[in-house]
Amino acid sequence: MNISQENRFKVQSDFLFFCKAMFALNGKEWVDNWHQKAICDALEKVLIGKTKRLIINIPPRYGKTLLAVVDFIAWSMGIFPDSEFIHVSYSKRLASNNARDVRELILSDAYRAVFPNVELQNDSKARDHFLTTNGGSVYATGATGTITGFGAGKKRKGFAGAIIIDDILKAAAAKSEVERRNVIDWYQSTLESRCNNKDTPIIVIMQRLHEEDLTGWLLDGGNGDTWEHLCIPVIDDDGVPLWSEQHDIKMIERMKQVDPYTFAGQYLQRPAPKEGGMFKSAWISRYAERPNDKDVIRIVQSWDTAYKAAQINDPSCCTTWAETKQGFYLLHCHVQRMEYPELKRMAKALADEWKPDALVIEDKASGQSLIQEMQRETNHPVIAIKPDGDKESRANGVTSLFEAGRVLFPNDAPWLKALEAELFLFPMAKHDDQVDSVSQALRYMKDKTDALPIAIHAQPSSIYGSGATNHGYF
Repeated sequence: MNISQENRFKVQSDFLFFCKAMFALNGKEWVDNWHQKAICDALEKVLIGKTKRLIINIPPRYGKTLLAVVDFIAWSMGIFPDSEFIHVSYSKRLASNNARDVRELILSDAYRAVFPNVELQNDSKARDHFLTTNGGSVYATGATGTITGFGAGKKRKGFAGAIIIDDILKAAAAKSEVERRNVIDWYQSTLESRCNNKDTPIIVIMQRLHEEDLTGWLLDGGNGDTWEHLCIPVIDDDGVPLWSEQHDIKMIERMKQVDPYTFAGQYLQRPAPKEGGMFKSAWISRYAERPNDKDVIRIVQSWDTAYKAAQINDPSCCTTWAETKQGFYLLHCHVQRMEYPELKRMAKALADEWKPDALVIEDKASGQSLIQEMQRETNHPVIAIKPDGDKESRANGVTSLFEAGRVLFPNDAPWLKALEAELFLFPMAKHDDQVDSVSQALRYMKDKTDALPIAIHAQPSSIYGSGATNHGYF
């Protein structure tokens, strides 16, 4: 296959031109869109050493594997034939297929016309591993797979290969905390150590699946690295589709309606709907002033307690509510990781301050001890709540109150943003303690069968606790 010297130089020096040329020379039709150049530009910066850590988040079916795995490895090996690559995907078969595509591209007439000096060793026939005669290699494996004996990069200056991770977490496994944690642990304990040089680049390409997926962990500083982040949603903030030929506005709206959780993560690259998931932000009613004392039927405090105070565990949460005929006013939210002695002190302090007519505590974990000791040591009306069903079904039981505008949050409070972030992310949130406390309180107030007879308050100070307005609650 003949190619002019001018075109050969352009293919060798311009990654996007290389991708287009390989398509054309192998008889395929290339359809241009701006995201291809964005991805190619980001990868070129890796090759020339400007970027050492790169994350690309983009929806499925937009050519990310072809560009960032197959074409990038082949192009890089054409320029640096001794490059050593490790490629990882969620399954070994998928990673091996990608490696096979790299090998077939390198063996194609189109590629050899551009990079005639790249030769594969005759014995490189394995789908998941092949070598060049120049000392380069490509090894492919699945997430958490065996990787002993293989490395990426060389102990020299300049580009010499990379670790390329493509969709390391299967969409169906994203809801499992164990699966997500296994991937992160394997990345941290095994994959990172396969860099033969501290400057060996690592590239992560994936669609977002959960706020705590590998991308979320890395961008949150999980391993201490600083990452270049190319985030490409299926539709921008102005309502312009990423590529109408692939997904037009009608298709996008339909996907959004059918499955907002999947759409938010895989297509918007935000692992929860912007307007909320199970709980919609538009459903929240607001109040500027707390209800008058004469309108308050009862004050209810709701505790969701955690097992331990360690950072990896859920915090304990207490929400305080005022029930009126108009609806349920959230007065205060306290969230803290604490061991049991501090939990007990805090429960007493908040109950003494707000003087609830019902102090409902989930009857599990440390809540069991808290119920017994609060009943024995205080006069507060402690009510044990046995959780029925899973967290999602319990939360789903109170969404109608939100939708009907019966749940009111303050216009502003120091704790409000954190609570709403968790509420709108649910059930895909990292923690759900605040949601549990909210749903428990609302279920209790909604269901009067277990409620004790409550007298209307007579003293304004008794509603909001002594000095509550001086504690920055609102």
